[in-house]
Amino acid sequence: MAHHQGRCSASHIAILATILRLSLFLPIFVTAKATTQMVGDSSGWTFNVESWTNGKKFKAGDILVFNYDTSLHDVVVVDAKGYKSCTSSSGAQTYSSGKDQVKLSKGQNYFICSIPGHCDGGVKISVNAS
Repeated sequence: MAHHQGRCSASHIAILATILRLSLFLPIFVTAKATTQMVGDSSGWTFNVESWTNGKKFKAGDILVFNYDTSLHDVVVVDAKGYKSCTSSSGAQTYSSGKDQVKLSKGQNYFICSIPGHCDGGVKISVNAS
């Protein structure tokens, strides 16, 4: 009987050790890793992209990829006022590679195209990152 109990304990210990080992990796899988999303999907950063964010969830650290023709657009990080008025301050972060990757900050993130008339034509997005 004692031998059987010993074997049982050993298998229980082995099972517990396996569970413990696996649980060490759980935080990696449970923690949502940053996702990369193409702004405007296949259309890219273009006119009427403003509604692209509708129904999507974003987290701080997610990467937005802005794909566009550099002769047509740019990407400027603005504040709420700049987003609403389609204007950027002189010191605003501007991207112009045509394949810009921008990491989202927690809270509201605003992006516009600074080419005259483009932001008014919907080349702008507002992203709330949790």
